[in-house]
Amino acid sequence: MDNERKYTTVSIPKPLYDKIKKRIEGTGFTSVSDYVVYVLRELLASLEEEESEEPFTRKEREKIKEKLRALGYID
Repeated sequence: MDNERKYTTVSIPKPLYDKIKKRIEGTGFTSVSDYVVYVLRELLASLEEEESEEPFTRKEREKIKEKLRALGYID
């Protein structure tokens, strides 16, 4: 039973479902659900990657601090 996949139902507007259904025609996706799962996984992976990246390197942070000190904003 641990190996059994578990699912839940998520509702989306019918016009969106129809757009997705049309979009996946001729692709490897066998259902709208498969495509939606793929898109959500990709989106979450991208967001997690962005969150894990630091906006500035240590050297850049020090340079910013130096500029702020020179301007009198920090001691």
